[in-house]
Formats: sequence, structure tokens, C-alpha cells
Amino acid sequence: MVTTTDARDADIARAAAAIADPSRARVLRALLEGRALPASVLASEAGVSASTVSGHLAKLLEAGVVRVERHGRHRYYRLTGPAVGEALEALARIAPPLPVTSLRQSTHAHALRRARTCYDHVAGALGVALMAALLERGVLEGGDGRFHPETAEGDRLSAPGKDTTYRLTAPGRAELAAFGVDADGLAGRRQLIRYCVDWTEQRHHLAGALGAALTDRLFALDWIRRGSRRRVINLTDAGRTGLEHTFGVVLDA
Repeated sequence: MVTTTDARDADIARAAAAIADPSRARVLRALLEGRALPASVLASEAGVSASTVSGHLAKLLEAGVVRVERHGRHRYYRLTGPAVGEALEALARIAPPLPVTSLRQSTHAHALRRARTCYDHVAGALGVALMAALLERGVLEGGDGRFHPETAEGDRLSAPGKDTTYRLTAPGRAELAAFGVDADGLAGRRQLIRYCVDWTEQRHHLAGALGAALTDRLFALDWIRRGSRRRVINLTDAGRTGLEHTFGVVLDA
């Protein structure tokens, strides 16, 4: 399990070396969907052979950024936790874009920007619109949902309690409970409310236990569905109507 470490004591070079290989980076991007995947699927995503991906997965396991789950005779891999997903999203903000060499890649990039998963919560234009709506309605308070690089807030990508601290209001707690998200039942070791600076929209989207629970509820209601490409989310007609009526989220068609 990934634990919080003071940056002065962290072996950043080791973690960076583990993800520096292009094939391993493609494996990690596939796992950003938040689901466990077998090595065969990850080999296909990375464009390498089964034997080659085994070596890459061994390095990622050693670095502690992925873990393995055994189901019978089969092994599945997933990110070790949301902190890894947040770190990858943060790196995406400062990394140059991959070259787009086909219409299919261009369409996929556009779909990712519109709505995608960021480990276990919604990101992209849909994610930041939902965050903005929760702030507008007073469900959350403590910030404006915007990334301010000119202030100290811009120094950190996701650091509740150190720059912008979002809080769930009492009316917001009741509103989410009516929607089917019990914030009181989310108490545990994981931070209830976190945020990520969305790498495509340059604004905040909701992460943490609350962001994950809200995303699960949207899937359960069939307001969002997983797309045919990794990490892509499709907003259904019911979801477009429901999000507007429930939270005031209005997205371009």
C-alpha cells in the first residue's frame, strides 16, 4: 500500500524510474481506469509481448505503484491506491502531449477531455463541471474550484489542508444523502474530500472517498457508462437530464 511520505525523505528517483519507460507508462495509463486488469490485456495496451509485459509488471510491483490480485489461477493488476492515480494525473499536467497520428487517436483524446475516470472518480469537463456545481449549490465550500498558479495554491496539485481545503456543508451532506451518497458512511482511513487539478481543464475535480462514492452512484443510476476505450466515460441522456435537475450541471451537447 502506498503511504504518505515527506518529500524530503522519499526516494523520488526510484518511483520516477519505474514509470519512465514508455511501455510501463502505457500500462499505468490503462490502470488509471481504476479496475484490475490481467497481464494479457496490459500487454495489448502497451503494445508488447506477454513475456515483456511480465518484466515491466515486476518492476512496477517492486516500486510499489501496482499490486497483484489472484482470482483462482489468474492474476490481475491494479494501481496500489488513489495516490498513484493522482501522481500520474499530476505528471500529465506537465508532460508534453503524445503525438496524434490518426483520426482514431484524435477522437480518443477528445473523448478523454470530455469525460474520463481518474482512478475511481470522474474527471475531464464533466468532472470540473460537477465540482463547480457542488460549490455553486453550497454542497461544498472552501474554494472556487479554480487552479490559481499565481498563488501558493498553485504549488500543489492535491493537498487538502495545505492550500485549498474543501469541506462538506451540513445542507450538502443532507442533499447528497437524498441522492444516495451517505457521507457519514465513508468515514475511514481515506480522506473524505480531496481534489485534483484536472490536467486537461486546468480546474479542480472532486477526488477522495466522496468523489469515488459520487462516481459509483452515477454509474449505478446509469447516468454515466464506461466507453469502449480505456478511461472514457459516456454521459447518457438520463444522466444529462438528471445532473441538470439534481445539481444544476449543464454541459454542451
